[in-house]
Amino acid sequence: MCEDHPGPGGQERAAPEFSALLEDSAEDLYEHAPCGYLSTLLDGTIAKINATLLGWLGYERDDVVGRRRFAELLTVGGRIYHETHFAPLLRMQGELGGVAFELKTADGTRLPVLVTSTVKTGSDGQPQLIRTTVFDARDRRAYEKELLRAREEAECERDRVQRLARTLQQTLLPPALAEVPGVEVAAYYHPASADEVGGDFYDLFPLTGETWGFFLGDVSGKGAAAAVVTSLARYTLRAAAVIDPDPATVLDRLNTVLHHEYRGADPRYCTVIQGCLRPGDGGAEVTLATGGHPPALLIRADGTSAFLPGPGGQLVGALPRARFASVDVVLEPGDTLLLYTDGLTEARTQGRVRYSEEQLREHLSGLAPTTAPAVIAAVTGLLASFGDGVEDDTALLALSVPRPGGDRP
Repeated sequence: MCEDHPGPGGQERAAPEFSALLEDSAEDLYEHAPCGYLSTLLDGTIAKINATLLGWLGYERDDVVGRRRFAELLTVGGRIYHETHFAPLLRMQGELGGVAFELKTADGTRLPVLVTSTVKTGSDGQPQLIRTTVFDARDRRAYEKELLRAREEAECERDRVQRLARTLQQTLLPPALAEVPGVEVAAYYHPASADEVGGDFYDLFPLTGETWGFFLGDVSGKGAAAAVVTSLARYTLRAAAVIDPDPATVLDRLNTVLHHEYRGADPRYCTVIQGCLRPGDGGAEVTLATGGHPPALLIRADGTSAFLPGPGGQLVGALPRARFASVDVVLEPGDTLLLYTDGLTEARTQGRVRYSEEQLREHLSGLAPTTAPAVIAAVTGLLASFGDGVEDDTALLALSVPRPGGDRP
């Protein structure tokens, strides 16, 4: 037979060399296993323990075998849990695994472990002793602590971001609306996210004589970049209205500023309704100009309602020469005018269907004759009913003329 292909005799000679790689004995495997082993009597007294576990604990064999119960190796909290939960469940089920404990070592330190126990029964089915495997969980505990620390840091960072977002958002909204003689005003801002600054904005402010200016808009995008555009838009609208209160002229000047500042690789634009308010005897005259924004809703005292047209209303800042035109309306006693951003009409209902402008009109028409605060309260309740269906920020601004002698008949 060729030497390169040894026969059975060659295989027999290789067997002892292979056997030398195996454990010397089952007892050696038990004693020096990479986990701890111990056996206890039914009352918990330790009857056998391997060298691995003794090494972890720092005890000699004679210190524990026949002298200690397993529960005595546990911390106070672990001992209570063992006696009230672990031991009773083990007796009922016959086995229990993956339970976290802390063992007390000889020098007083704590050793986190995972324990699995099974009840050994005799041929008659009666329990004889309890076999327990103990796994060192120090690395796992350290990993869990690191995860907890990372989670706490992430939560702290999220809280910081949310506080920053709230603070920045507040700077983009007026702290209080101006009071207009003979007109009730109300506003509301609903953030869709606590982590990001939205681009919705509104304001109401006095101009010369008996005239007030107001606006409501929505900047494209979110976050710090949108906040910068929002701030620029707000102050430009106010400054332009002081020079010339005509709403179409104000929007034209804002369009010029935005297109000049953001015509490069990061174009920015917004939708805006700009208005001019002139209170009078028993009512108020309103002039509105729309720049790509959802139409304002007029709710008459008699229950009729309609969206006001916005002829020529193009996006503000998107084109070098956008067209804007104005529309006039007179608010009589009991009438209410509502301005809103598209976060309201693009929200999803509980059936995950988009809410529409027509649904909004029908919902609010039943309130007539009504007031600005009542309309804002109704819409905020509507937003709350949508839950997480509100995917974008929503800004609301309402103006109304009170009825003589009361809000309702």
